[in-house]
Amino acid sequence: MSELLTTLPALVPEPVELPGHLAELRAQVREFLSAERAEGAWTPGADVWLSGWDEEFSKRLGAQGWLGMTIPTEYGGHGRTALDRYVVTEELLAAGAPVAAHWVADRQIGPSLMRFGTEEQRRKFLPGIARGEVYFGIGMSEPDSGSDLASVRTRADRVDGGWEMTGTKVWTSGAHHAHAFFALVRTAPKDDSNRHAGLSQLLVELDRPGITVRPIPLLTGAHHFNEVVFDHVFIPDEMVFGEIGSGWAQVTGELAFERSGPERFLSTFPLLSSLVGELGKGEGTVDAGTRREIGALVSRLWTLRRMSLAVAGALESGAAPELAAALVKDLGTRYENEIVDASRLLVEIAPDPGAEPGFARLLADAVQHAPGFTLRGGTNEVLRGIVARGMGLR
Repeated sequence: MSELLTTLPALVPEPVELPGHLAELRAQVREFLSAERAEGAWTPGADVWLSGWDEEFSKRLGAQGWLGMTIPTEYGGHGRTALDRYVVTEELLAAGAPVAAHWVADRQIGPSLMRFGTEEQRRKFLPGIARGEVYFGIGMSEPDSGSDLASVRTRADRVDGGWEMTGTKVWTSGAHHAHAFFALVRTAPKDDSNRHAGLSQLLVELDRPGITVRPIPLLTGAHHFNEVVFDHVFIPDEMVFGEIGSGWAQVTGELAFERSGPERFLSTFPLLSSLVGELGKGEGTVDAGTRREIGALVSRLWTLRRMSLAVAGALESGAAPELAAALVKDLGTRYENEIVDASRLLVEIAPDPGAEPGFARLLADAVQHAPGFTLRGGTNEVLRGIVARGMGLR
């Protein structure tokens, strides 16, 4: 057993310490958010990076210089580091601010365009992303495919001047609002000996003729998810993203951005904060068991944050730590659900979506969104398979 442990690869990159100067940035973001809440500009919520769509708030963030932070200045960004961006995003999530409109574009589309995009594509999209005015979805999942991303059936056939795209994408968050998305499509016949071959990515503007966006309401009645149907949609050559046939490698690189950020363990942080506040209202001393429960949640939060920061540091250096990102998402999304469970058990307040802003409303928000935590971005079972394969255990 000891020999096996010494040969296994490190699961998480080296720890990263936030530079001291970022304390000033954090203070600026907190002051901004405090002023926004004082003005009643928005109500804190749970799972805000999916549910909190507020385009005006995104534009206000853009005006502050807090979107497109890692995009170079020549493309309208701010030329700052991934750790600068990390500080801003964790403050936004901890406050429960409505960040869904810009989230995908800022998190992974911007960095992917810098890595794989053409000069024309960068000029077209990056300045609007940095201003908080251009919104993106992700066109990966398909009906009847589950988490088997390599089984995509949406195809793009070569035509004069571009590609003709036919098929369906599903669970596309924000597609009814978004301007465009990256679509993983099959551009060559399926090869059973190499399921990842023949896949490419296209930049698809969602107002093109032949595209139908159909809502998929949640059980709550809220509309975040969509089915997007393509009926012989023409995509010009200039909207090919990266290299034809390199779609799989590009997508897996993007997933490191998608799976490792603080949104994978802070979706229910506003609820945890409110829970501590409710426990502090009691006249008596909080019992030892409750203190242990809260202490365990807080200590695990700190560990997850350290892991996520390590991945952010690796991304900053140009690495693509897919294994560590999968681990952060698996552990983080289970942790988010445990905050919901603890909140239901430790305080005798029922969830109430119609309540005034506060614990009951946050709890209802979290309960309604919790089933999706361990599904979106790759189910936890699939993520554990990725980790096991990366460790050479399967």
